[in-house]
Amino acid sequence: MGKFGVTEILMILAVVLLLFGGKKIPELMKGLGGGIKEFKKAAKGDEPADSKKEETKE
Repeated sequence: MGKFGVTEILMILAVVLLLFGGKKIPELMKGLGGGIKEFKKAAKGDEPADSKKEETKE
């Protein structure tokens, strides 16, 4: 496969915009960012944020 050029990237972004709409994309990116953050925490070996919250409630 060849490398992605500017034209290909713009076409992909246009399709994503048409499929999800302008209002939904920020929500998707926020969810993606949160998922990446949780993955990095798990890779480091830290406890998940949910279990820390449960410990403080008890």
